[in-house]
Amino acid sequence: ALTGCVAGTGEEGPSSSRLFVVRKDQDIYIQTLRKLFNESHGIFVGLQRSEEELAGKSRKAQLVQVSKNYRSVIRACMEDMHQAAISTRDPALHSQYSTQVSILSAMELIWNLCEILFVEAAAAGPLLLRLLDWVRLHVCDVDNMVREVLSSENPSKHGLFWNVVDVFVLQGRMDEARHLLSKEASANPTSVNMYKILDDLMKKMPVPTLGNTQTLTEMELKWQHWHEECQRYLQDGTFASNSHMESICKILLGDEDAILEKKELMTTWYHFLVTRLLYSHPTVKPMELRFYAQACMDLFLGGESSPEPLDTILMAAFEFEMHQVIKECSIALSNWWFVAHLTDLLDHCKLLQSHNLYFGSNMREFLLLEYASGLFSHHSLWQLGVDYFDHCPEYGRVYLELHIERIPLNTEQKALKVLRICEQRQMHEQVRSICKIMAMKALRNNRLGSALSWSIRAKDAAFATLISDRFLKDYCERGCFSDLDLIDNLGPSMLLSDRLTFLGKYREFHRLYGEKRFPEAAKLLLMLMTAHIAPCSFWMTLLTDALPLLEQKEVIFSAEQTYELMRCLEDLTAGKSDKQKFQDDDVETVKVEMLRLALARNLARVIVKEGTLEGS
Repeated sequence: ALTGCVAGTGEEGPSSSRLFVVRKDQDIYIQTLRKLFNESHGIFVGLQRSEEELAGKSRKAQLVQVSKNYRSVIRACMEDMHQAAISTRDPALHSQYSTQVSILSAMELIWNLCEILFVEAAAAGPLLLRLLDWVRLHVCDVDNMVREVLSSENPSKHGLFWNVVDVFVLQGRMDEARHLLSKEASANPTSVNMYKILDDLMKKMPVPTLGNTQTLTEMELKWQHWHEECQRYLQDGTFASNSHMESICKILLGDEDAILEKKELMTTWYHFLVTRLLYSHPTVKPMELRFYAQACMDLFLGGESSPEPLDTILMAAFEFEMHQVIKECSIALSNWWFVAHLTDLLDHCKLLQSHNLYFGSNMREFLLLEYASGLFSHHSLWQLGVDYFDHCPEYGRVYLELHIERIPLNTEQKALKVLRICEQRQMHEQVRSICKIMAMKALRNNRLGSALSWSIRAKDAAFATLISDRFLKDYCERGCFSDLDLIDNLGPSMLLSDRLTFLGKYREFHRLYGEKRFPEAAKLLLMLMTAHIAPCSFWMTLLTDALPLLEQKEVIFSAEQTYELMRCLEDLTAGKSDKQKFQDDDVETVKVEMLRLALARNLARVIVKEGTLEGS
């Protein structure tokens, strides 16, 4: 875990047994971090869709804004976590939230530095101004002391007054330092002249500008003249009577020892670095930073303590070792969010183009795949992961296919959501798999309509046949169909399997019969039998359905149709072995005899009717 700015998160102490606990990325389950994942997702997608055509300054400005958007999300999340830490009464939760605040703070610190050095790529001059802003934003340890002094009735008499003045000077906040010194001057009329000189020096201090209003050479010349003036006043003993003001003058001259005396007010080596640059090398070039950074860290730590992970990461950034920054962050941080999004941004800045990993993917894609894979282990954040996989051209599709099959389809609504994602991406195999799973679930719960609907969507002929058989079995047992709306509106889907076709047509027969369209119903019934669409086990049911039509006052079946029905009946009975006939119950035997009688009677009526028609 990051330290310095960040507390350690390990719970296990050293153990001789060398037992390691492997666990999933726990951060995605922290409720207060959901904001980080959700809002950064929108920024990420927007960046992928942004105008690559924008060139030069326009593109750089766009990428800097994206970077700031990411940082604002980190900061907002940090504020929420801080509030949660304050409001909770649970000591364990308080500790967890406080640790997360420290981690988020370190993340923003690193990201901000990367933004200055890599994304914005600030040049000599503006670089120092950006680093000053960076230090002012992130070194917050002295803020309480500043507030305490400024809110007192008489700040100049406060015991920490000079500490606050020093803080302002160390951070280059000259206007605030001068404002405080004016209060001290008015309280000490005898020292007014001394205060005036120091105030004048602070006022005249040359600082780089963000615009192109002056060249570096002009800036260096002005700074050199100002530096010589400060040196002259110090050597003349102008501030000798006031150790505080003399110390400030030494700081203005960039005196290393004088600045290090204020070590506790700076709290970090990188604050010391920026202060030292401000008063010794204000026009420092980006590539010179590595030398100053290493020297300042060594001086500040003084061999008393070894660098923490955070120090190592910041040093890698000052050395412009982007890949080392990413590597160290991957080791130190407890999730892939930070490195995935930072690497993606740097990749859009065209800074990582040459770095491919040995297995074919580049670093950007590798980290995005890891991050998205972690999201897929969460019950709702998996939806964000889909977009990350979409923007991984090499392996994103394969990862998405593998992960989407592992999503637990707890509800039909969730299944439809997953299905829609697969259909939008033409993932036909996954569509079939999801539909089969849902069809099986519905079948196990005896929801035949839903099962049939899913099997049709899966275009699974075998499963559609199985469910159609269940519908027919239910019909035989109950004498009516369930899910009539679905069966009535099968349309072309009924052609998926012969059994499904039979189910649809058999339901159509019942509808025609119910509407008293007997000739059409009779023709359809006969077609179902003669075309061998109906399963043999269902023939007796079909023949039994013919009985009411055979008994109608008006002759429905023609002689030819009656002969066909007779042949079907004989085929049915002849196809059974003697053993089967012996096992058939009396009801079946009675049905056969009734059918033979009804068919014979119908044939006689038809012959008479047709003979009469011919005679006439």
